[in-house]
Amino acid sequence: VILGALLLISLVATWLFVPAQRTISYDKFLGLIERGQISKLTLVGSAKIQGEIRDNENEFVKELKLPGDRGRFSVVLPHIDNLDPLLREIRDKDYKVNKEAIDGKEKQPVQINPEEDQSQWVGPLLWGVLPMVLILLFFFFFLPRMRDPMGGAYNSFVRSPARRYEKGKTRTTFDDVAGMENAKKELQEVVEFLKSPEKFQRLGAQVPKGVLLVGAPGMGKTLLARAVAGEAGVPFYSINGSEFIQMFVGVGATRVRDLFRTAKENAPCLMFIDEIDAVGRMRGAGVGGGSDEREQTLNQILSEMDGFQPNETIIVIAATNRPDVLDSALLRPGRFDRHVTVDRPTWQGRLAILKVHVRNKPLADDVDLERIARRTIGMSGADLRNLANEAALIATRYDKNSIGKSDFEMAYDRIKMGTTREEPFGDEEKRRTAYHEAGHALCAIFEPGADPLVKVSIIPRGMAGGVTWSQPDEDQIDISQSEMMAKLVMAMGGRAADRIVFGEANSGASQDLKQATRLARMMVTQFGMSERLGPVAYRTGEEHTFLGKDIYESRDFSEGTARLIDEEVQRLLREADVRSFDLLTQHRADMEKLVDALMLNEEMDREDVEKLLGLPPSPAKDEKRGRPPLVIAPA
Repeated sequence: VILGALLLISLVATWLFVPAQRTISYDKFLGLIERGQISKLTLVGSAKIQGEIRDNENEFVKELKLPGDRGRFSVVLPHIDNLDPLLREIRDKDYKVNKEAIDGKEKQPVQINPEEDQSQWVGPLLWGVLPMVLILLFFFFFLPRMRDPMGGAYNSFVRSPARRYEKGKTRTTFDDVAGMENAKKELQEVVEFLKSPEKFQRLGAQVPKGVLLVGAPGMGKTLLARAVAGEAGVPFYSINGSEFIQMFVGVGATRVRDLFRTAKENAPCLMFIDEIDAVGRMRGAGVGGGSDEREQTLNQILSEMDGFQPNETIIVIAATNRPDVLDSALLRPGRFDRHVTVDRPTWQGRLAILKVHVRNKPLADDVDLERIARRTIGMSGADLRNLANEAALIATRYDKNSIGKSDFEMAYDRIKMGTTREEPFGDEEKRRTAYHEAGHALCAIFEPGADPLVKVSIIPRGMAGGVTWSQPDEDQIDISQSEMMAKLVMAMGGRAADRIVFGEANSGASQDLKQATRLARMMVTQFGMSERLGPVAYRTGEEHTFLGKDIYESRDFSEGTARLIDEEVQRLLREADVRSFDLLTQHRADMEKLVDALMLNEEMDREDVEKLLGLPPSPAKDEKRGRPPLVIAPA
């Protein structure tokens, strides 16, 4: 583009400054002299003359068809040793032909310039200088950018892509972070140190050089870092771990050096590395050894954080959801001194998060955020944000002016159970699905220790033909062996109902079997819930070779132990299958009632099922506060 622009400019300059002219023969030039039609002549060396005519209306001049108003022309002279006689002849002929007009001062005598007109040099000057300019541009501008990526200071390829945070560009503060009080307290200490370091130095305290935020996806680790940026009055640099890595060897380490060099120039400052596991994995992992680009980048990070020349005024905050794969040298004191776990919020935290996400959304009077917060057990901050957004979308779809309780319930069902889909199922297929889901629901109701039933539906959702959903009424940390057995019984309830009613198992229980088998294997190998194997944890190949683990051994037990594990898993599943079969046989009449109701209503919640079967309402934690438990109404 630049070359084309320069060429265009030179052409336009040539066209503007060099006047258009026509070359005529020498005899035509002599004819113009005889007729006194030359008004101006310019000598170009000794072999060429450029001139202008007097009268464009002259017949002889018309035949020449000279361009311009003045009829500009040029003529190449024959070899003449002395031009003076020719010039005198031109003046004499011009005076004889135009004597009266010249004496009357109507015309000027012919002008003969002994030197060349400066305008004729513009074009040659441009064409002579332009190639030199282009060559200089190539060597000093284009060539450095075309070099090898490690080539020099002109290239920005090895510059750190970290983005500097400007305080006025965001409004994220700790007030926008809800439900993570412990994490905010840890980071608030870092912010206070940067604002007033003498407060800590008075007792000889040193602020942690690095803070590692650990938590599952969607817990709000990046939001916490943005809040630190909003609270701190120092420069804040943000970068993703994968941005260090490139296909060229050495680029990652160079970018790390550039990032810390920039941070030192603006110290004290904060630096945030998101998804640090992309560059901080264990060194020496896998078959390939430990000499790749990622490990060089990690080595440079380790050196910059606490190497021979430690940085005292740069605090690094990193976030990851895979702390198990990080290199041990990265986690030691002196680098990431403090590990902050960002866990799932309690119901109080979920309530505060919901208030943050609905503060710019109009809510109807029937919306109780506390009841929604108590119901959304296990949801992360990102899940709650998605819940509020889905409710707003549903309300918009029905042209509502505010978001109501039913919108939140529909959004909750959509997130937890999937979107509904239209399937051309006949009554017989729907009845099969109803028996299967009724088996799950009755096991959840009558099996002690099972999670309370929330909703049972025969409407196809996601990849399933029907859904039975149960969950605890409050947050849980530990699960007992009896509660896990109750989960197995409920998982096998659909298959048991198929066997009782139709005399054989159906393929619809495949997903149930997968979930039950996985849970039973975890009970045997990880939780020590087997009398034959005892309280021993067995590794069953869940570790990966390229995370720095054992290369040749995927398990740490013998073939005999593997056979015992398989037998124990089969025993647990058989016991759960027998228990669910006996339970549904005892409540066969209740199963028929529930199937008929499902065929009529398609969806029923816990309160509807308990009312149908004549059971007392299940106790809920909300009743202690004098209010009924939250029940999601059927669609």
